[in-house]
Amino acid sequence: MNIGLILLMIIGGSVGVFSSLFILVSLPITIIQKIYRKIRYGYALTD
Repeated sequence: MNIGLILLMIIGGSVGVFSSLFILVSLPITIIQKIYRKIRYGYALTD
């Protein structure tokens, strides 16, 4: 295979993995932060 194609596959795969990991980590943090603000300050969950 061409070295450029392999490099492109590695870069594309790593971007997909990192974006999936970011969503996997940030979504629970956002939900926990909203629940904490609801309990602590009485804000609505949709703010």
